[in-house]
Amino acid sequence: MGGEACFPPPVWLMRQAGRYLPEYQAIRAKAPSFLDFCYTPALAAEATLQPVRRFGFDAAILFSDILVVPDALGQKVHFEPNEGPKLNPIVTRQDFAKLTEKIDRNRLSPVFETIERVKQSLPDEVALIGFCGAPWTLACYMIAGKSSPDQAPARLLAYRDRDLFQDLVGRLVQASIDYLAWQIEAGVEAVQIFDTWAGVLPFAEFEQWCLAPVEAIVAGLRLRHKNACVIGFPKGAWAHLMDFAARTRINALGLDSTIDPCWAAKTFNHGLVLQGNLDPLALAAGGTALEAGMRGILSAFRGRPHIFNLGHGILPQTPVHHVALMLDLLRRGASL
Repeated sequence: MGGEACFPPPVWLMRQAGRYLPEYQAIRAKAPSFLDFCYTPALAAEATLQPVRRFGFDAAILFSDILVVPDALGQKVHFEPNEGPKLNPIVTRQDFAKLTEKIDRNRLSPVFETIERVKQSLPDEVALIGFCGAPWTLACYMIAGKSSPDQAPARLLAYRDRDLFQDLVGRLVQASIDYLAWQIEAGVEAVQIFDTWAGVLPFAEFEQWCLAPVEAIVAGLRLRHKNACVIGFPKGAWAHLMDFAARTRINALGLDSTIDPCWAAKTFNHGLVLQGNLDPLALAAGGTALEAGMRGILSAFRGRPHIFNLGHGILPQTPVHHVALMLDLLRRGASL
């Protein structure tokens, strides 16, 4: 990932492989569960490649899930239809002791086979992006045992038993370093660290549970792959973005849809690639909302390194033709 400005900018979308595509729905039915789907290389590779074939994106993102990391640490994970992930909650030291000390590479071997399969079929000019969930976001799921609207279970445990929470985060830092390093060795050109729940924490807690762990992951990853290209995405953490970018030394910063692109373009050093940040609902709505959102982003970031993307994942109800329209508008961006 270079730091050169170009227009129109390169483009990929978070969750670009997935439920909004009819071809994805067709192959999803071939696996008994979502986790089985993620761990079946032929299906996961096909899901990764589908949006590149249809739309010609400049990058593919590995089709998987952030919860394969707790799964590979020995925490039971499954997905309930229409409900989302379910895990055996970690609420005591005894629960934590059931995790393995190191992440199980064999459990994750289907992910690395998926990467190898994708690389064999991906055009040379299309990058492949791997990813992991940040320790804070993973801990939120691991402690609550499910998705939580305010992440209160994890926040309460962090207040009540900081030693236990620190041990869990430390375990996840090392697991994430290993997992991302193995993805790079399998063939990805860049990795993104998703911290979906970064925005819920008070200032001091953010530094300890979001910023410091991601800083440690990037540093540890670069000890093993010194040129590792890393995108950080601390969703909702607008008040911390400058410190986050400086401390973690990421190559690119993902911006959610709440960030003013004009402010970001003026604030961050041109050596930092900015990624984002069209509202997924504007893409789902289409029409003037889509055009206005794109016009503002392209105007703000023109002349500096920028990757066009959404401010979060593409929504399942997004009409496929809206994605095609977005790409057409982007590729003739000078006329917007």
